[in-house]
Parts: sequence; C-alpha cells; structure tokens
Amino acid sequence: MPLPALLLTVAVVFAAGIGFAVQAPLNAALGRAVGSGVAAACISFGVGFAALLALTALRGDAAALARLPAAPPVLWIGGLFGAVVVWAMLWSVPAVGILTAFAALLLGQLSAALVLDAMGAFGAPVTPVSPTRVVALAMVAGGLILSRL
Repeated sequence: MPLPALLLTVAVVFAAGIGFAVQAPLNAALGRAVGSGVAAACISFGVGFAALLALTALRGDAAALARLPAAPPVLWIGGLFGAVVVWAMLWSVPAVGILTAFAALLLGQLSAALVLDAMGAFGAPVTPVSPTRVVALAMVAGGLILSRL
C-alpha cells in the first residue's frame, strides 16, 4: 500500500477510534438517563442502523440489502458481537472507567485478532504469530494492568 493511502487509512481508523471512545461514556450516560443499559444499547443501535441505512441509500447500494438471504447466516453474527460490545462498554465504563474498559476491550480484540490473522479467518490474509506480535499483545496486557494502579 502506498504511504499516502496507508496514512489516510490509519487516520480514518484513528478518528473512528476517537468516536468509539466517546460512544462508550455517551451510551453509559444514556443508560442512566433512560434507566436501562440494554435499552440504551438498543437506542444506540437504532440510531446507528438509521444512519447506515441512509448512507446505503445515498451511495446507491440499497440493492445489496436484497442479497442478504444469499449470505451464509453465520456471517450475520457480527451484529450480535457489535451489540455485546456496545452493551459491555456502557455497563463497564461506570464501574471501571473509560481507560480500563477500553484497555480490556482492546486486549480482547487483539488476542482474537492474533488468532484470526494466523488462521486467515474469513478470507483475511494469513499473518503468522511472531514473537514481536506476542510482545505487542503482552504490552497491551501490561497497559490494562497499569490502568488500574
């Protein structure tokens, strides 16, 4: 990947990460406001669904929605995982704080990513487990521990 494309990709994901960090305490506050974390997660997903539906229509991709029945149902589980993440974060942020909640989330994501990369899961390129990648994961685990000291 050329350097400008790499930098743009990293910048977009970095910005999304900022939004994701802001989303957790917002959803926790929404949960307090409505009196239910599950209802807050539902509202959050509803707003997100509406935004993505509008974006799909604006991009002219609405016909792709009709192809959903052709996709293997196991691929739909991503939405379930997303719901668990949103709920887990809005539930945990008031208990342990934003940094610790995200450190734990990141450690879980990177642990799974290490295994999924090594397997080439879901059509991703195979990236073997290496000592450097294991050390990187250990550093994140250390960050989780340090976030509570």
